[in-house]
Amino acid sequence: MLTNVIEVATGDRLVTDVTDSIARFCAERGDGLCHVFAPHATAGLALIEVGSGSEEDLSDLLDRLLPRDDRYAHRHGSRGHGADHLLPALVSPSLVLPVLNGRLALGTWQSVVLVDTNVDNPRRRLRLSFLSSP
Repeated sequence: MLTNVIEVATGDRLVTDVTDSIARFCAERGDGLCHVFAPHATAGLALIEVGSGSEEDLSDLLDRLLPRDDRYAHRHGSRGHGADHLLPALVSPSLVLPVLNGRLALGTWQSVVLVDTNVDNPRRRLRLSFLSSP
């Protein structure tokens, strides 16, 4: 298994497209599976269509599901930070992606995005692992 850690600058964005970085990691590796893992307690990974309004829709959905207020037992950090710690229960911290001939086998409109509601940490890491098919 081949593995690498990449840095992702999220700034204050909820959604950061990481598809190109993952594609570069998989390039020329043949057939296999790419496992992507966000080793953070307040971030997850998703497959969505970007640039079509889905980012705003996701933001609205998460605001409804995880309000940013003081209702949470987990209270350190900025207001509503407890909601950040619940995000990985809804948006998985990992994905497994098929790779064919060194290319991600995604659907036409699918992009891999890092979803991060915690604006207190503008830099994240992703662990990419490639398992070649036998």
